Amino acid sequence: MPVKIATFNVNSVRARLPVLLRWLQEESPDCVALQETKVEDAKFPLAEFLEAGYTVSHHGQPRYNGVAFLSKRPMEDVTTGFGDPDWPEDCRIIQGTYQGVKVIGTYVPNGTAVGSEKFAYKLAWFERFGRLVRERTSPDDPVVWLGDINVAPRPEDVFDPVKLEGNVCYHPDERAALARLMEWGWTDCFRKFHPEPGQFTYWEFFLPNGFKRNLGWRIDHVYASPGLVERCTSCTVDKEPRSWERPSDHTPVIATFGT
Repeated sequence: MPVKIATFNVNSVRARLPVLLRWLQEESPDCVALQETKVEDAKFPLAEFLEAGYTVSHHGQPRYNGVAFLSKRPMEDVTTGFGDPDWPEDCRIIQGTYQGVKVIGTYVPNGTAVGSEKFAYKLAWFERFGRLVRERTSPDDPVVWLGDINVAPRPEDVFDPVKLEGNVCYHPDERAALARLMEWGWTDCFRKFHPEPGQFTYWEFFLPNGFKRNLGWRIDHVYASPGLVERCTSCTVDKEPRSWERPSDHTPVIATFGT
């Protein structure tokens, strides 16, 4: 049976609960990686997801960050963070195995402002994440890395590449950091099927009618390892939830993998 694996930055799982539950019912993904859940583990809305037919693995903190898995079958071997005492536990990484596929969900630091300490942390985070991947996985393994990556890698991935060049999430240093990660063997599943511009996953709230005018960024990605990419039969951006009442500023990306 094909497996549908998705990523969705919900920008608060409790605020976006009606949107998320509706989307789960309509789309019925097998496994979803969530980002920006913005809730500590004790207050995660477990009951609602269990009633919807999903098990939950979550790693959260109050008000900021937070990652989780929703899955029709329990995730196996779930771990969180870098497992490195030299790095802060800021609830950005969750890993597990779903039906034989290693799934790595991430909420990459935004970087806030070019030249800031947070921007330097973002670049260092990418380097440390690359080490994590090399230490724990092999390109021959079936591995998916997905989430809010907070980088638009190519000019086609932003609504105005000339105007936005050098901004956070479309800065050459960030694109170079992501490119170094890609050398491990990752394939951008969406671009495998959709080379055209204008396909976005994030539209800022503060831009007037930004979603209707499609003033967006493609910063939510699904990557597959060489050991899995040939099994990827589709990858789509589902824009519908962004048009619903009280939406997240992001929308889901869904990849389907054959057995």
